[in-house]
Amino acid sequence: MNMYTKRCNFTGNLPSMTNALKLEYLILKGNKLSGNIPNSISNVSMLKFLDLVDNLFSGPIPKMFGNLRYLERLQIMNNNLIIGSADHEWTFLSSLANCRHLRKIVVSGNPLSGVLPTYIGNLSTSLQCFYANHCELEGNIPMEVGNLSNLMVLELGYNKLSGFISTSIRGLRNLKGLGIFSNKLEGPISKSLCDSERLYNLFVGVNKLYGSIPSCLGNITSLRYLYLESNKLSSAIPSTLWNLKDILEVDLSSNYLNNSHALDVGDLRSLLKLNLSRNILTGDILSTFGGLEFLDICNNNLSDVIPKSLEKLFYLKYFNMSFNRLEGEIPIEGYFSNFSSTSFLKNYALCGPPGLLVPPCKNDIHENSKMTLLHAFRYGLPTIGIVIVLIVLTIMYGRCQSRGTTLPIQDDLLSLKTLRRISHYELSQATNGFEESNMLGFGSFGYVYKGRLSDGREVAIKVFNLQIEGAFQSFDIECDAMRNIVHPLVFDYMSNGNLEKWLHSNNCFLDIIQRVDIMIDATATVEQLHNEHPTPIIHCDLKPSNILLDEDMVAHVGDFGIAKLLGEGDVMKQTMTLATIGYMAPEFGSTGIVSIKCDIYSYGIILIETFTKKKPTDNLFAKEVTIRHWMECSLPKGAIEIADADLLRKEDEYFVVKANCISAIMELALNCSAELLEDRKDMKDVVVELKKIKRRLLNNIKHV
Repeated sequence: MNMYTKRCNFTGNLPSMTNALKLEYLILKGNKLSGNIPNSISNVSMLKFLDLVDNLFSGPIPKMFGNLRYLERLQIMNNNLIIGSADHEWTFLSSLANCRHLRKIVVSGNPLSGVLPTYIGNLSTSLQCFYANHCELEGNIPMEVGNLSNLMVLELGYNKLSGFISTSIRGLRNLKGLGIFSNKLEGPISKSLCDSERLYNLFVGVNKLYGSIPSCLGNITSLRYLYLESNKLSSAIPSTLWNLKDILEVDLSSNYLNNSHALDVGDLRSLLKLNLSRNILTGDILSTFGGLEFLDICNNNLSDVIPKSLEKLFYLKYFNMSFNRLEGEIPIEGYFSNFSSTSFLKNYALCGPPGLLVPPCKNDIHENSKMTLLHAFRYGLPTIGIVIVLIVLTIMYGRCQSRGTTLPIQDDLLSLKTLRRISHYELSQATNGFEESNMLGFGSFGYVYKGRLSDGREVAIKVFNLQIEGAFQSFDIECDAMRNIVHPLVFDYMSNGNLEKWLHSNNCFLDIIQRVDIMIDATATVEQLHNEHPTPIIHCDLKPSNILLDEDMVAHVGDFGIAKLLGEGDVMKQTMTLATIGYMAPEFGSTGIVSIKCDIYSYGIILIETFTKKKPTDNLFAKEVTIRHWMECSLPKGAIEIADADLLRKEDEYFVVKANCISAIMELALNCSAELLEDRKDMKDVVVELKKIKRRLLNNIKHV
C-alpha cells in the first residue's frame, strides 16, 4: 500500500499511523504539515520510503525511526526539526543503525546543530547517500565515516565543521559526490580523496584549506565538477588536472595558486566553466580554451595580448580579464561584441572601441583591405564548409553502412532498402542548392533539409555544422544506433511532421484514438530498442519533437544523436550530455547516469503531454511543481480537470468512456514517470497495458 500526496497544500498535524500497518511508501513532500512527527509512525513496520520534505514539522527527530526495519529511504529535508539531545550528538543516528536496508538519509535544511557522532559508522553498509547540508553542524567529520563502504554521495555543505578532512575517506571507494563546501575545515587536501576513483563531483570550496592541490586528482577520470575555490591553497596548479578530458567545470578561484607551466586546457573539449580568478597566475593567456561558456581569470598577473582566437569561443556567455597586465587590441568579433567594459578594467595598455572605456587603437591604416578580406571569409567560408561537411557525411555514412552489413538477418526485420552513395551534386540538386525554403528545421548540431532524389524518393537530409563542438560525435552515435535498430531510424521524409506539431499547432488536431495509436507505436519502438537487440539502446532524448509521423500517421522515433548503447552485462551508463529539460529523468540530470528506465520516465511525461496538451516547461510548472506532480494531485479530481479541452467535452456522447480511458492512461503515465527508477514499469508491460486500454475504449464506444 502506498500514499502519495505531494504538494497538495495539506495543513495541520500528521495523524496517528496506527491504521496503516501495511503502508510501504509514505510521501507527503511539499505540503504545509506541522507539529511533531508522531512516534506512532514506528507502527508502520513495513515502511520502505518516508518523504516529509518541504513541510513545517518541528520538534526532535524521533528515535522510533529505528523500529522501521525495512526502511530504505528517509527524507525529512527542509523542516524545523532539531536533535533534542542534551549532549548535542545526533542520537537519532544510533537508532537508525537498526535499519539494515537503509540506502538514503536526507536531513538537510533543518536547524539540528550539534555534532556527528562516531556511531555514524554503525549505519547500514547499504547506505548510499547521506545529505546534511545547512544543518548548523559543528565539530569534526568522524573517522568512522570511512566504514560506510558503499556510500556514493556525502553532502555536509554550509555547516560549521572544523578540523582536517579525514583520511578515512579513502575507505569510500564507491564515492561519486563529496560536498563539504562552506565550512571551517583546514589543513591540506588529503591525498586519500584520490582513492575514490569513481568521484564525479568534488565540492570543497569556501574553507580554510592550505597547501598544494594533490596532483593525483588528475587521475580521477570520472571527475566532472572540481570546486576548490576560496581556500588558502598555494603552489602551482598541477598539470595533471588538464588531463581530465571529460571535466565540465573547474573553479580554483580566490586562492594563492601560480602557474609554473602553461595552462594547457586547450584539449578539454568538454570544459564549460573555468574560474581561475584572484590567484597569482603569470605569463600569457592561452589561445585555446575548448568550448567554454564561462571564463574568469581576473585579478592575476597575466600579461601580453588577448589572443584573437578567443573570438571563436562560440558559446562564451561570461568573460572577465580585468585587473591583469594585458595590452594590445581587445577582440571585437563573436561574443566579444556583447561584453562590457567591466570585463577589461584595470589592465596595462588595452585599446579598442570607446564603449569599452579604453583608448582607441592606432592600427586602422588598412581598414579597407581588412574589410575586403572579411567579406571573402564571410561569404566564401560557408560554401567551402558545406562541401567539406558533405564529403565528411559521405565518408561517415559509408562507415555506418559497412558496419550495418555485419548484422544477422532476421525473419521479422522490415524489408531493408538498398543503401547507395549519394553525391554532393545530387544532394544539391535535390534541395535546390540547399535553398532556405527547403529547410525543415535545425537542431543542436546542424540543419535538416527536405529534398527529392533523382529516383523520385522524398528524403530528409541532415547537414552537420562541424564548427559546433560534438557534431562529429553526434553523427557517429546516430550511426551506431541505426545499425543496431530493427525499427528504421527514419531518413525518409516524414510528411506529417512530428507529435509536437500536432499537439501544439492551432490548425492540427488528433482525436483520442489517434493519440492512443501514436503512443502505442512509440512504445513498441522504444520496447524494441530496449529488448530486441543484442546491444540494448537507450534513446536518452525522447520528446514529442522526436516522435515523427509518416503519411499514414504511423509514429516513428528519430534523432539518436545522444543515444547510448549498453555493453554486455551493463544496466546503466554515465553520460556528460544532458537531454531535454522537462523530459529528463531525475537521476539523469543529477548524476548523468542513464538506463532504459530513463527512456521510460521520458515516455511517461510524453503520455501526460499527449492527453493534456500541457508541456513540462509551461509556466504553470514552476520551481518544485513539475508536470508529474501536477498530474499526481489533479488526477483524483477526474479526467475533466486534466484532459485537453478539445479532447474531452461533457456534451460528447462518449464522455464517460473517453474520461475512463484518459484516467487509465494517466495512471500508466504516473507509473512510467515514478521518481524512483525501480518503481517504473517495463516497456513490455506498457505496450500490453496500452493495447488493453485501446481495446476497452473501442469496445465501449461500440456498445454505447
